[in-house]
Amino acid sequence: MVTKKIVLHLSCVTVSTARLPIVYYELRKDSQNKIENYMQKLTNKEEEIMHILWKLEKAFVKEIMAEIKEDQPHYNTLSTIVRNLEEKGFVSHNAFGNTHQYYPIVAIEDYRKRFMTTAIDNYFDSSYKNLVSFFAEEEKISAKELREILDMIEKKK
Repeated sequence: MVTKKIVLHLSCVTVSTARLPIVYYELRKDSQNKIENYMQKLTNKEEEIMHILWKLEKAFVKEIMAEIKEDQPHYNTLSTIVRNLEEKGFVSHNAFGNTHQYYPIVAIEDYRKRFMTTAIDNYFDSSYKNLVSFFAEEEKISAKELREILDMIEKKK
């Protein structure tokens, strides 16, 4: 059994007359597990909201609501979803009185890497060849695009 534990330490330091919070994370992990292993799968609506936050970089719930084109949830429902994203460690917020401005703390590149790897493992037997073959068979990738990919691979050698 793999034990994964994230401990959050909070303390304060006084600089002249101001008390400033100091936050640091202690991550205990087994062997080669990376922090990405702690990243949870998002629901479709959570993913949609993350894409909005990645696009806007920071936003209040009202601003997120304005970006949702279809199946717009009630304000309170959206607020709950955003708070769930915060609990899952995907977003954080700055407080302005009674309202919060949210911003992503997980980069889209990190999320993409984690879940593309999972999809390739689960649906293509961990084979990038099977992935590319799938898109070729579905006619979702052209011979020209395949040649461009080959050129990128050759340049990295």
